[in-house]
Amino acid sequence: MTSTEPRTVRVLIVDDDPLVRAGLVMMLGGAADISVVGEAGDGSQVLPLVDRHAPEVVLMDIRMPVMDGLAATEAVRARPGAPEVIVLTTFDADDQVLGALRAGAAGFLLKDTPPGEIVAAVRKVAQGHPVLSPAVTRRLIARVADSEHDRRRAQARERLAALNDRERKVAVAVGQGRSNAEIGAVLFLGVPTVKTHVSSILTKLALNNRVQIALLVHDAGLLDDRE
Repeated sequence: MTSTEPRTVRVLIVDDDPLVRAGLVMMLGGAADISVVGEAGDGSQVLPLVDRHAPEVVLMDIRMPVMDGLAATEAVRARPGAPEVIVLTTFDADDQVLGALRAGAAGFLLKDTPPGEIVAAVRKVAQGHPVLSPAVTRRLIARVADSEHDRRRAQARERLAALNDRERKVAVAVGQGRSNAEIGAVLFLGVPTVKTHVSSILTKLALNNRVQIALLVHDAGLLDDRE
């Protein structure tokens, strides 16, 4: 029998506070399967460091000088083969967090999140799973004033019109925070079929992950529908 080495997750830390960066480096350095490959003090340094070190996960502060975390997230996620981004913030109702999620970030963490949870989040995101549940997404959205509510709802519904009826039901179930197994049970589908529908939704709507599906469904107002 042959044994394989556990995969090491390559992480880039982006924060304008050197003490925060040092704390994160120390925290993640204690995990044998995680390697901090670079640090940046503002968003303008992110793309060159991504090119140089090829991280799989970027821990991205929101409020930084020169280029903030939202602009940096948009720039990173627009590239082919982009690393996953976890937004770091001290404000769980920061409207820029929503912007980062819509730009393709895999989730967000508060800076006072316990170390073990941050390490677990990095591992989870590296495996392709978001670290923000749709329920938390909805609470975040509800706390942010949005003067463009009607326009966003119309735009979201127009985008979702590209889905067929079954895909629409699956998208709503994702927005409700259901797992693939739970969606299958509710819609009488096998889990592989649910996965196929989720993949189709992501492709048709040009989305990166389930968090973005949940945001779009919420924006469309479908979580309040009783139809």
